[in-house]
Amino acid sequence: MSWWRRLLGGGRPEPAQLPAVPAPPTTEQIVTSVDAVVARATGRAPAAVTARVQRVAETVHEMAPRLDRLGAGSQQAHTVVATATSYLPEAVDAYLRLPRDFADRRVVDRGKTSLMILCDQLDLLGATLDKISDAVSRADAVALVAHGRFLEEKFGTSSGLTLPGQRSGQGSGQGTAPGPAPLEAP
Repeated sequence: MSWWRRLLGGGRPEPAQLPAVPAPPTTEQIVTSVDAVVARATGRAPAAVTARVQRVAETVHEMAPRLDRLGAGSQQAHTVVATATSYLPEAVDAYLRLPRDFADRRVVDRGKTSLMILCDQLDLLGATLDKISDAVSRADAVALVAHGRFLEEKFGTSSGLTLPGQRSGQGSGQGTAPGPAPLEAP
């Protein structure tokens, strides 16, 4: 572009502004979303629905504070968040918009009523969240076992210490290294 054009106001165009990417929902927002679904379903949906919604909500309550353990961008973390903020509310709200008689008695797809379809969807969401919760808990348990083994190797009899309730020579299976006198149980 020429200097003459810039002088007359035809300068370089402003760089295009990229749209802001919304921040991921907080633990509080995730829990609030699922609690709102429980509140909408309670008293308006049959007990079979509210029990399933409550099961999903309890798992979300358990998982929301632990999502960081799944890793940034994790498919499992996305599933938990999407279940609380999208999948669960959309399914329950679609059901609640239907007249009760129609939703609970009229067959709409492959011999199933809207109520049956919703229960199937809620069961699938619940089972999926249970698998994710089990995976996170299993990873935490494995980490705990590994840490225990590390501590046993580090501080077992190889360090010359005898822990309360431990006999001299018991521990990691290694010989006792020379060192300070063993500690005795009080």
